[in-house]
Amino acid sequence: MKYIIANWKMSIDDAKIDKFLNTLKTQVSSKNVVCGVATPFVYINKVLPTLSQYHWLVGAQNVSFAESGAYTGEISAKMLREQGVNFCIVGHSERRVMFGETDEIVNTKIQRLLEQNLTPLLCIGETLEQHEQNKTNLVLKKQLQSDLADIKYVDKLIIAYEPVWAIGTGKSASTKDIQQNILFIKQTLGKMYGDKSQDITVLYGGSVNPKNAQSIFLLNCVDGALVGGASLDCQKFLDIVHSMQ
Repeated sequence: MKYIIANWKMSIDDAKIDKFLNTLKTQVSSKNVVCGVATPFVYINKVLPTLSQYHWLVGAQNVSFAESGAYTGEISAKMLREQGVNFCIVGHSERRVMFGETDEIVNTKIQRLLEQNLTPLLCIGETLEQHEQNKTNLVLKKQLQSDLADIKYVDKLIIAYEPVWAIGTGKSASTKDIQQNILFIKQTLGKMYGDKSQDITVLYGGSVNPKNAQSIFLLNCVDGALVGGASLDCQKFLDIVHSMQ
């Protein structure tokens, strides 16, 4: 099964969501692609009725490392499950860079999500400097091994390869780089988990749009996409979905 996941980040509001949902109601998505939206916490209950009706997944963009307690402003995995959330993004480069989230924190968040039977969507990827220094494989291997340390149940796991230098820049990685790096991710997961690694979905993310989506999806190793800016417009997002068919 292929997945196309929207990451709305903090770029959405009530009016934009209404427009997105109204457009969705007049369009046909796809029976061959699982669609999902990672929305800000405050909009989960707003989007859930409509997206569930169309069998879309509803996700969060962040989760606490703690199970519960005196953590003002935090949202636990249990709270997400109780609101009907299906998945949650973890390890996004914006969280790592802007909020100082380490691999250890990411690992704990993954554990918390799995404890609540939620799907972690783990983002990994190299910076431009690391890319230019040919350190991509080293970075990806370290992130996988650290972020997934002691994680044994991987059938729910989704990985998104997002080169940091391609996120929000309008510059997607070349199809050659995407294929090479996703194959390396899958090979590394194979060494870590053996046959179980075949259950792990690996997406590409980084300036995916209707113009480049089809060329990316022609790569057999790509199991779908994590879409940022283009996902704010429902028609553009559906155009990406349809390009996978």
